[in-house]
Amino acid sequence: MAKSSKLSYVNKDTPIHRLTGASKLLMVLFTSLAAMITFDTRLLILIVVLSFSMFIIARVPVQDMKLILSFLAFIMVLNIVVTYLFSPEEGVRIYGTRHEIVHLIGRYYLTKEQLFFQANQTLKYLAILPLALIFFVTTEPSEFAASLNKIGLNYKIAYAVTLALRYIPAVQREYHEISQAQQARGVDISKNVKLSARLKGMATILFPLIITSIDKIDRISNAMELRSFGKNKQRTWYQSKPFKTMDYVVIAASALLIVIAIILFFVNNGRFLNIFV
Repeated sequence: MAKSSKLSYVNKDTPIHRLTGASKLLMVLFTSLAAMITFDTRLLILIVVLSFSMFIIARVPVQDMKLILSFLAFIMVLNIVVTYLFSPEEGVRIYGTRHEIVHLIGRYYLTKEQLFFQANQTLKYLAILPLALIFFVTTEPSEFAASLNKIGLNYKIAYAVTLALRYIPAVQREYHEISQAQQARGVDISKNVKLSARLKGMATILFPLIITSIDKIDRISNAMELRSFGKNKQRTWYQSKPFKTMDYVVIAASALLIVIAIILFFVNNGRFLNIFV
């Protein structure tokens, strides 16, 4: 049987869990923006260290997320390979120097500039992905919606966000259940069969998953409409956390990363730290 991978809220008592959903969202957005602005290796390493430190503090259940982490690792490796295949001289173009290490084949040379450029690309992934995972597994959807409404976002949009967050684990659970049902009927999607057979087996799972998802969306929409959702301009929330000192500290620290990225832009005369000059 296929193993499920959980990307949903896990209730624990950690400093990260005690933060409000809004402060964690701003942390992810500000940190991601800082990582996107710069290619300065020093700042990227700092963000990676902070991200993984928070990942450890939050006690994220890595064992339950093997499939997701494997997929993200595959995407990172694929990005590295594709970047090199289509632009093997990108680092040389950016840094303006050329230090060859070895000639591979044809136009493909391995240069220090290309390695440095792609290492920074990888650091960007490592800086952002842990924070995104932390956000999903440490944020209770209802409390997050209340926090978004508190900072000024329309409660209809906030409620749509919380429904999306609640729907992710529901889809994962339904996929796992349908997958088990199909495998019990003899549909093999394991590594023992060819890729074409696995893709065909996956299609037999995705089709009923789409149908059940559409049906669930229709039922939720009807239920919300019958309860006059959206009639009033404001609403109360069952779960709501007040902003505390640590929330402001996290938001300020994340905003500071953006300021540092902007300062480094002028210090480095651009987005890239050039160690080859």
